[in-house]
Order: sequence, then structure tokens, then C-alpha cells
Amino acid sequence: MNKREDIRNIAIIAHVDHGKTTLVDELLAQSNTLDDHMKLSERAMDNNDIEKERGITILAKNTAVKYNDTTINILDTPGHADFGGEVERIMKMVDGVILVVDAYEGTMPQTRFVLKKALEQDLQPIVVVNKIDKPTARPAEVVDEVLDLLIELDADDEQLEFPVVYASALNGTSSFSDDPVKQAETMAPIFETILEKIPAPIDNSDEPLQFQVSLLDYNDYVGRIGIGRVFRGEINVGDQVTLSKLDGSTKNFRVTKLFGFLGLERREIKSAKAGDLIAVSGFEDIFVGETVTPVDHVDPLPILHIDEPTLQMTFLANNSPFSGREGKWVTSSKIEERLMQELQTDVSLNVEKTDSPDVWKVSGRGELHLSILIENMRREGYEVQVSRPEVIVREIDGVKCEPYERVQIDTPEEYMGSIIEALGQRKGEMKDMINTGSGQVRMIFQVPARGLIGFTNEFLSMTRGYGILNHTFDEYAPMTDGNAGQRQNGALVSMENGQATSYSIMNLGERGTIFVEPGTEVYEGMIIGMNSRDNDLAVNITKEKQKTNVRSATKDQTVVINKPKIMSLEESLEFIAEDEYVEVTPESIRLRKKILNKNEREKAKKKKNKQ
Repeated sequence: MNKREDIRNIAIIAHVDHGKTTLVDELLAQSNTLDDHMKLSERAMDNNDIEKERGITILAKNTAVKYNDTTINILDTPGHADFGGEVERIMKMVDGVILVVDAYEGTMPQTRFVLKKALEQDLQPIVVVNKIDKPTARPAEVVDEVLDLLIELDADDEQLEFPVVYASALNGTSSFSDDPVKQAETMAPIFETILEKIPAPIDNSDEPLQFQVSLLDYNDYVGRIGIGRVFRGEINVGDQVTLSKLDGSTKNFRVTKLFGFLGLERREIKSAKAGDLIAVSGFEDIFVGETVTPVDHVDPLPILHIDEPTLQMTFLANNSPFSGREGKWVTSSKIEERLMQELQTDVSLNVEKTDSPDVWKVSGRGELHLSILIENMRREGYEVQVSRPEVIVREIDGVKCEPYERVQIDTPEEYMGSIIEALGQRKGEMKDMINTGSGQVRMIFQVPARGLIGFTNEFLSMTRGYGILNHTFDEYAPMTDGNAGQRQNGALVSMENGQATSYSIMNLGERGTIFVEPGTEVYEGMIIGMNSRDNDLAVNITKEKQKTNVRSATKDQTVVINKPKIMSLEESLEFIAEDEYVEVTPESIRLRKKILNKNEREKAKKKKNKQ
């Protein structure tokens, strides 16, 4: 059987922040693929603002490097479980994977999740132990951890014989030795291992065409773009082809443009054949998993499975008293248009209309997935209100089931007790505990997904920032009864419209934690803090100090107020209760009650209690 020795298709997979995007940047730089005008910025493949700020990869990226006479197509994949839908589909496009593992942290839950997806596709792993120059590096133990993980994930004998390269992507060095002193100032060991160990694609370009879409992109000029692999045959610009849809129907269209990848650029090409990774345009309603074949030989590939959403939120047009003040796009029609646009490229997202024209149910793979959509909308000038995230409950064999997460915690021993207690209250169950020595403990829990909403910030406070928390979807299992970690404290709610004053903030500081600074505009029903007790409390934060014409020796002392807690978007989503919204605008993130008026809220509460 003929092989295309001029090409290799690989994916780079790893846990968040283990250095995979930096490694791709270095492979690009050292292969001399980039033209002079394509200057490499740090984290060149993360081209979304949020990706660069958070240092995470959200969308899978395609690039290609030339090494000697071989084109190596590299797919940089997300390392976060919320974007796992991307990872699964990429595994269909490649013939091998590079697993990047931190030389100190070793295998993490996300490494497990992504590696499982690769092994399911019978892909051969190459292990790159990165950050070998760290003083705390423990390369031999980390390689053993990878081996244990592969055995646990039922890897076959060939997959267990994985090659290992030790590297420092940041310094551009690599070696087959785990001694950091023996690092060579080149990525050649990685390139050579790819050529030797990753199988070349089969060259069956004389057979009828099969091209399957694994990723979507959108361009205002050419419309929707399908990115995928040519599994068989050849495709040319101008070809009349058939698209086999997910519902079994077919549609004919003409290929208007083809794109190949080189460096960071997408370049127009005239044709592509079996083994090539390309982008195709010319059809408006193509979707992930659909197959392009010749008109006279319709033979679709099996449809790609995409993980179902596990979390949903309500999105609605901003109807607060401050609506329209700060945003560019505020109408329900504009918000709907933007949500529909997101569906063009994000196949893990679901948007459902409700009975109300300005309310939508949006579901995704997790808190991060949905909060990044909200953050993108905010930056683009939208005003929107969102409800508390809630898990999607499924009925399996007549039993109500909810999603559970596998949680891995690395922490100093002294915080172990409080973590076990906190996760116990959130219906978590400990599955394993390893004392890693030097005062550190690794604990594995299974926790209902709803129990983890709002846990991250509590965890960071509990461990004073020394703990590391990672979690990934585990399974759907029967629902647990009772409260799994919902907020215990009530809210401090403004009862007036106006500006927050230093005097009121100082006096209310004893009641709980304040979220606003002096001078902040507030409205009735806006949440301005967290009560130290479990009930909501309506307060007047606009109250001024009474002025008199009598001076006192002690009256004119300097007002000292505690620094308010300014909530980020994620913290706000985790904080709000069932009867509250987060109001998101380009300039502000506010918390509010769904019912703004205090008397109306009390009536609604009484009515609910009677039911």
C-alpha cells in the first residue's frame, strides 16, 4: 500500500499550561517555515484575546511546518475539558499525537481525558516531557506516571512502547536524555521522532473522494468554511460534489475555494489529495461530521460523535434601569443574531428559544465554555443578562441522572481536612489519596458538577493559593438529594437609586462583604454585597452623613472603609442564586435580583413557599 512520505499529521495534546502552545511556536520558529513578515509573537497560535490573556487554548488551531522535505501538519488542541468537543474531532484527522507533560506536575486529569480520546482512535503517542530545566523537575517519575496512565486507559503494547523526548520549549532545547545539562539547542530530536514514529498517511488518491469536516470556521467574505482531512481521493477548485448531511439527506454544490496551511497562514490552493488537511468553502450550511464525496459516488463516512452539553444558563436582553447606557448592541434581535453566529463555529453549544422573545436557553460543556462566550460578547459591545448556571439533568433507564466530575487536588497537607469537609458538603466522594512526600497530598474525588459551581474561589481562599484544583467530566450518575454547595449567605440589596456613599459603605461593612466602591451608581434591586447571615437584607447604600452646624472634637475623624470585593465575571456567575441575574455590559458587571422591588420580591417568595 502506497504511503505519502512527504506528509505527517499530528495533534499536540496536554493539560492546561503544560507548554504545548509554546512548543508549537518553537517548532514553527526552528523549522524556518515563517516568512520574515510573519514575525512570531509569543503564543502565536493563540490568536483570540481571551486565549492570550488567560494563557489557555480554546479553539483548535491548524498550522504546518516544513522539516527537510516533509510537511508536518500540526493541530494545537484545547487542554480544558469544556472544549473537549474540539479534541475528539481532531483525533479523527491525525495519525499520531505528541503528549506534552510538565516535568514537575506530571499527568493531570485533563491529560487523562485527552489521552483517552487519542487511544480510542488507535493513535501512537510521542511523549515530550517539557520544562525539564525546572529545579523541581522529576522526569523519571513523570514518565512512569504516563506509563501507569496508559496501562489504566487500556493502551495496546505498541502504544506502551512510546518514545520520550525531554525539552524546554521556552528555551528552544530538547534531548533524548533526561539530564537537563545535556539539552541541545535545537528541536531536531522532536522532528526526527515525528518522522520516524508517526505513520505517513495512506495514498489512495486514485479512489473516489471522501472529505470529512471536523472543525468549522466563518469568514465574512466566503461564508462558512469546513476544515477537515481528505481521507480518500482528490478534490479540486471548481469540482461539483455532494455533501451528505447529518440527517441523511444530500446536497450538491461547487467547490469555490480550497485552502492549505503553512506556518500561521491559510493559503489558497488549487487541489488537495488523500492525507491533506484543508479548508473548503462554497456551501452555506455545512456542519461538523458531514462528508463531501463525488456526485456519482456518494459514500459518507460515519458521523462524528460530539459530547452533549452538561450545563445551561438563561440569556436575556438587559432590562435593568441602566439598560442601554454602556452597550452598543442591546436589542433582543442583535443578541439572538450573535448567539446564532456562535453556533456557526461552536458545535458544543446549544441555543434554544423560549416562549419569551428576548430569553434564550444556552447550554455548553461547562462554566468556562459559557463564561468565555459572555466575555466575548461583552468585549464586542453587547449588553446581556444571564442566570445562574445549572446542570442538565438526564433521564437514563427511568432514573434522573446528573453529570459528575472527576476532581484532582494537589495541596499542602495542612489544608487536607478543610478540603475534605468542604467537598463532603458538596456531595463529593473521595476515591483516592496519595501522599507525594515533602508535605504535599494528591486527592481524587468524584463530585456532582453542580457541587463544583462556586467552589474554585472557596478552594483558593481555603488553601491560600497553594492548592491546585483540576476537574474533568466523568459520567452521568443518579442524582444526589439535597443542597450540593449552593450559596449559604444572603445578599445585601440596594433599596434606593443613587450613588453609593463612603458613609453607608463604612456602616454596612459590619453587615457583610461589600461589592461596590464609593461613587458607584446603584439602583433598587441591585446586589451591593453579601450578607454575613443567610437571609437577604434590603439596605440604603446611598445614605449621606447628616450635616449639623455643631462641631465636635471626635466627629471629623477620617472615614476608614474596608476595600470592596470587585467581582469578576466567573465569580459573579458562581455567586448568584436562583432568583438573581448577572448584568453584563462592556463597562460593568453588576449583580441584581430578578424582581427589583422589595415588596414584589416578598410577595413572590410567599407565593412560592405556599406551593
